Amino acid sequence: MKDETRNHPLRNSAQDAQAADCCPDTPQSRAPAYRLAFTDQDFMMREELRPVRLQLELLKPQLVMDERGVESTVVLFGGARIPAPEAAETARTPTLAGLVKYYTEAQEFARIMTERSLISYGRKWVVATGGGPGVMEAGNRGAAEAGGQSIGLNIVLPHEQAPNAFVTPDLCFNFHYFAIRKMHFLMRAAAITVFPGGFGTLDEMFESLTLIQTRRMKPVPFILFGRDWWESVVNWTLLSEAGVISPEDLNLFHIVETAEEAVAIIDAWKAPV
Repeated sequence: MKDETRNHPLRNSAQDAQAADCCPDTPQSRAPAYRLAFTDQDFMMREELRPVRLQLELLKPQLVMDERGVESTVVLFGGARIPAPEAAETARTPTLAGLVKYYTEAQEFARIMTERSLISYGRKWVVATGGGPGVMEAGNRGAAEAGGQSIGLNIVLPHEQAPNAFVTPDLCFNFHYFAIRKMHFLMRAAAITVFPGGFGTLDEMFESLTLIQTRRMKPVPFILFGRDWWESVVNWTLLSEAGVISPEDLNLFHIVETAEEAVAIIDAWKAPV
């Protein structure tokens, strides 16, 4: 983040926060009421301050990514439990072990897109993941192997969620609010890819598709990896035939097997009029 010092004569908040810590120790200065509001954690955690916390959580990553020059991203959604090839033997089920290939494809896709990102000095097509293990790790790993930066949008969870070792440290964020995290996934998205995964992946996929379907978001290349997986997990044809979605909604996404196929779709993309 930028230093708060600006070209004006007024003292800034950092100076006053430091001065407040050095004031004489008296009953008055120790009282919670005397704390500066923006340094008072107890105050900031109050129920009434939720709107402020929502705003801060939206603003902080926005400012950091603006300062890093991030203009567009390519999003990778996918399961946290899909192991890397070297850890396939630790998979809890045979089916999960069989999904290892999508870790490899996510890694390769991220590598290719990051090589393209480097042409723009890391401003465009920056890989963005949920920052955790599994497919997320694969995406950040592929970006690191290409020598570029990548984003990790972590969230506080009781299990599974800690930053993987491949996220660019200065672009590794942590969220309390799922809704704000989802906004940051999509605000800069130039393409969205979805790999096999569980409830979280399904939630991210369907919410993103809904935003595009309802024209709350501009269409972007929307690519699902793994035809057998997605046609088993979701009966797309039934949704269309039942009339709960329109037949043309099935054109909002493509299904591929490999990173190369996904890149070809992005290269051939022409936004609907």
